[in-house]
Amino acid sequence: MAKRIGSDEGFTEIFNREVGFSHPRSISRRISASEVLILLLTARIFLDGYITHSLSLLLVSGIVKKLDLYGKLNGHEGCVNAVEFSSTGDILVSGSDDRQIMLWNLLNGTRTLTYPSGHCENVFQTKFIPFTDDRTIITSGADGQVRLGQILENGKVETKRLGRHHGRVYKLAVLPGDPNVFYSCGEDGFVQHFDIRSSSPTTVLYSSPFTHGCRRHHSSSRIRLNSIAIDPRNPHYLAVGGSDEYARVYDTRRVQLAPVCRHIVPDAPVNTFCPRHLRETNSVHVTGLAYSKASELLVSYNDELIYLFEKNMGFGSSPVGISAEKLQEMEEPQVYTGHRNAQTVKGVNFMGPNDEYVMSGSDCGHIFIWKKKGGKLVRAMLGDRRVVNQLESHPHITFIASCGIERSVKLWTPVSNDVMSLPENIEKVTESNRVGREEQSRVTLTPEVIMHVLRLQRRQTSAFTERRYVLTDVDGDEENEAQFISGLVAGDDDSSERECNVS
Repeated sequence: MAKRIGSDEGFTEIFNREVGFSHPRSISRRISASEVLILLLTARIFLDGYITHSLSLLLVSGIVKKLDLYGKLNGHEGCVNAVEFSSTGDILVSGSDDRQIMLWNLLNGTRTLTYPSGHCENVFQTKFIPFTDDRTIITSGADGQVRLGQILENGKVETKRLGRHHGRVYKLAVLPGDPNVFYSCGEDGFVQHFDIRSSSPTTVLYSSPFTHGCRRHHSSSRIRLNSIAIDPRNPHYLAVGGSDEYARVYDTRRVQLAPVCRHIVPDAPVNTFCPRHLRETNSVHVTGLAYSKASELLVSYNDELIYLFEKNMGFGSSPVGISAEKLQEMEEPQVYTGHRNAQTVKGVNFMGPNDEYVMSGSDCGHIFIWKKKGGKLVRAMLGDRRVVNQLESHPHITFIASCGIERSVKLWTPVSNDVMSLPENIEKVTESNRVGREEQSRVTLTPEVIMHVLRLQRRQTSAFTERRYVLTDVDGDEENEAQFISGLVAGDDDSSERECNVS
């Protein structure tokens, strides 16, 4: 069972009062009156209209600076890669390297359900399907599977595979307000469309490097997709990012649904985003995307920085051939600095009633929170002994869930009176991150060298695979090594495909 968050259940009382379940006098004495007032005012700011926008920002800023570790949810036996709140905010779902899915009751900090996901490898994404009473959960993982978990009335869970990519599937995107439709993106370069009422997925689009024009699908001409996000103001707009420097936005009305096929013509985006200095560099890739409520696109780069793009900052359907004069005229995106994103595929997210803040994990183990406007770092917290991967904000109040290399989910609430908004050593931390990032950029390999290394790895994988099938007794470590090499190559999709016996 999970460890209880606290004996006085302070957060429980705040939550209960916020949703109208308890009388004000029942709030724990440990939570100061000023903190409760700030929490309640913040939740009502844009409903009641009694407080000006500038004052509301001041109140939210005070809350962010008070964020501190409130408790941990223990139970997983591997790194926790995914967390998400339910629409009401009282349940959290998590997925891990242990391939287990866990549901947590946030009102008392206990684990209410655990079930095997059916994935053969690490679980990378867990999401609730809306309007299903938190009983329908979709997952994706390193085995390329996209799976559905259905919680029955008797408490048992039925799982099944909905579809599969050739390569890892890091992210899923649920169509807002739809209890049936969602999308997945994979390292095979495909975006797949799922309707849980249907027996099989359909291909929405395929991403290819701009320099390859209209070449058909090939292992060297695809964008290995890491992230996907849906514009909340226009759900037809789908943003994806992966193994090059561009975030691509597609209009799903302009693509034709078709059976999943490996040989299709790449689709053209309606807009592309990239900082000017990274354009056509082939030295970075996108790890995380997020849309704000105002349709701003947040893009996090591997071993680079985080950028916020407005719609008018895009290159259009193709960034190729844009004149130097036009590039100079384009407005630069807001940038967020201090963290480092090199070791894992990190997400990025917004926080606040109107997405006033941007937050990200870091290789240094810290959680970084910046003001969206201006990019000022306002809060940094040590969230993991090694790496913080994912951060999720509560849908209604200032409350964050984080996960990383450690085996627990951490919860953060504005309950501290004596914590410093920025650690004393923050300058040393950010400088260390900057130096590491710049040193890594100096040894960036050219595309020709990378392709040469991949060809060598492919030959080694083929030789190893042939030897594996000849031998009658294969050592387990060697098998793991073969899978690891295949994962690195991921160029021959058929060779990396592995079957799973769990239905």
